Amino acid sequence: MSSTVAAPAGVERMPRPAASAPLAWLRERGMGASILVAAISSAFGAVLLSATGYIAALLRADPFLGDSEMLAFVLSILTALLVGVAVYVAAIVTANTFSTVVAGRTRRIALLRLIGASARSQREEVARQGLVVGVIGAAIGLVVGTAASAAGVALAGALLQLEGVEYGVVQGVLLIPAVIVALTTWAAAWVGSRRVLTVTPLQALGGSVEASHDALAGRAGRNAGAIALFLAGGALLAAGILLGLVTPLGVVVAFVGGILSFTGLAVGATLVMPPVLRLVGRLFGRSATARLAAENALRYPERSSRMAIGVVIGVTLVTMFAVALETVKAVIAASSGGEIEPEFASTIDTFSAIMMGLVGVSAVIAAVGLVNLLTIGVVQRRRELGLLRSLGVSTGQVRVMVLLEAAHITIAAVVTGLVLGTAYGWAGAQSLLGSAAMPPAWQSPTFVAPALPWIPLAIIVVATAVLTLVATVIPTRLATRVAPVEALAE
Repeated sequence: MSSTVAAPAGVERMPRPAASAPLAWLRERGMGASILVAAISSAFGAVLLSATGYIAALLRADPFLGDSEMLAFVLSILTALLVGVAVYVAAIVTANTFSTVVAGRTRRIALLRLIGASARSQREEVARQGLVVGVIGAAIGLVVGTAASAAGVALAGALLQLEGVEYGVVQGVLLIPAVIVALTTWAAAWVGSRRVLTVTPLQALGGSVEASHDALAGRAGRNAGAIALFLAGGALLAAGILLGLVTPLGVVVAFVGGILSFTGLAVGATLVMPPVLRLVGRLFGRSATARLAAENALRYPERSSRMAIGVVIGVTLVTMFAVALETVKAVIAASSGGEIEPEFASTIDTFSAIMMGLVGVSAVIAAVGLVNLLTIGVVQRRRELGLLRSLGVSTGQVRVMVLLEAAHITIAAVVTGLVLGTAYGWAGAQSLLGSAAMPPAWQSPTFVAPALPWIPLAIIVVATAVLTLVATVIPTRLATRVAPVEALAE
């Protein structure tokens, strides 16, 4: 019996799902990376919860601190925030991955619609796949995170040689981040699959369909909402900075403004990223390969924005903490009328390094997302790459073109993230400490320009260059393996 479903001429044949391989779709491009993203988030949550619990046990064993719960409470809040950020970035990466996967399944979904399947049933199938991916990734992360925590606690006990400190790593609380990651991945797959609702049966004769620039420009309601959120957030940021000259509560207003403005930028990414990509494209010259790469990055802004937004979030977070803590030192120095004490500056630098290291996990998740989406994009463009090869474009030129596309996206994302992170970090520090008075000068209010930590910013730029090279290894390998005749026959 044939293992394929008959289809009209020109339409791809779909394999009939085998009863013995109900999870065969896990081999599809993008699913493995989505599992990795969920695993990293779950493991990160387990390690942070274990670290918080172990530090609380150390505090309880200390004869001077005794049962003081203040530091433990602060650590718990910090843990919740960091895990929340990691899960948030993972959700965006997962939603973008499933959006790209659904775009590549356009012909399959349209054919199923043609033979009677409903859009809702197709979307529910994608959501179920997201749940499976989330559960698998969360389970792997839980095991890895628990093992890493046990090793860390054992190492800390051996190095510190503290008596009276007992802490069991295996606790039910470690299930919390795993459950959250699984449910978030499920929800992200549902959000990323909303494109299924727009697929028509006639698209069974087409290929992977991404929304064009003109189609995105026609989304008046979404674009207007994004602009409104950004403007409202910007106004609240400015208000928080001004209020911070009177009271530290200005940071609350600035925090809300930051969330609203960044949400507006994320929702309206297809309005923000194309102009930045166009400017970056001019840096690569006017050669045929460079122009092809620039046009590919701009032709489908939705796809490029999905690739860039995760990197923007990661760079923004790291830059924000670095600039905020550097600006804190500048505000304190201005208020005190002189230089900040070396011991205090050293403490802030240490805290800054720890925070950026923890937030760096979110940047790693974003990097995995970039590699994943670039790889899926190359797979879905086999016909296009085959046509270029048949027109005389060499293997080396195809490799350079894919590399330049990745460079376009990562450079644009880093520039955007550096600008946003600087603005948010400065606003946070200024709104929190603008009204503070420090000895011996006791100057207040204090208003300073953003303080830029050049070494962390240089590390971010270098890391981006490395990310670009690493992110293109698999896509360029796949792109150069495309045989023109085979690709054009698809």
